[in-house]
Amino acid sequence: MTCIEVEPTILVDVGTPLILFDIDGTLLRRSGPHHRRALEVAVREVTGLVTSTESIPVAGMLDGVILTLMMKAVKLPAKSIREVLPSVMAQAQRIYGETCPDLRRRVCPGVRQLLPRLVRQGAVVGLVTGNLSRIGWTKMEKAGLRSHFRFGAFAEMGRTRGELARLARRQAIAEGWITRRSPAVLIGDHINDIRAAREAKMRSVAVATGVLPVAELAPHQPDFLLDDLRSFDLDEVLR
Repeated sequence: MTCIEVEPTILVDVGTPLILFDIDGTLLRRSGPHHRRALEVAVREVTGLVTSTESIPVAGMLDGVILTLMMKAVKLPAKSIREVLPSVMAQAQRIYGETCPDLRRRVCPGVRQLLPRLVRQGAVVGLVTGNLSRIGWTKMEKAGLRSHFRFGAFAEMGRTRGELARLARRQAIAEGWITRRSPAVLIGDHINDIRAAREAKMRSVAVATGVLPVAELAPHQPDFLLDDLRSFDLDEVLR
């Protein structure tokens, strides 16, 4: 499965950076209960089971993993979960697409200024997120941010965030947007984003605009740790 909405291939020099963003807690915060509700309703509509995300620490997790844990919690057998998961994910994306509110007021500090600046600086900008693809793109559209992102790697495309980050980099190379020597940066608000960057051999930028404060992110040693994206400096990150 591809993670790209392809634009014409662009020949770039070695230095073109790849900048990848998480969504929840990084680009948007407190975006409402509609995402969780879409997952819960999707499980009920496909399986007839009543489930909840309440006992699941969803921050930093992939939607497919969250859905699996929800169904495990109500004792659905593992084989049945594997069989219904594609249908549940498809239904969740449909529901969210129909119910997502306007998210323009939920954009994190500095994001609206940073994204066009990165594009002007020649960076290739994409998403690496635990959201399912239609959910992620819907959030970007409803937040007024969609036009800044060339592509994305989403929950249904891999098993871990690290795998998604590697997939995004491979796709950007395959499209000719960057080279194998291009620097790559993963920006997120969670420990799992820091780990994903490390696994994918990318530079990690952690921002304290999600559920974890600076004091909890710092021990995991991201390459850069920011209060929010107003202080992001591409030249400093790439130095």
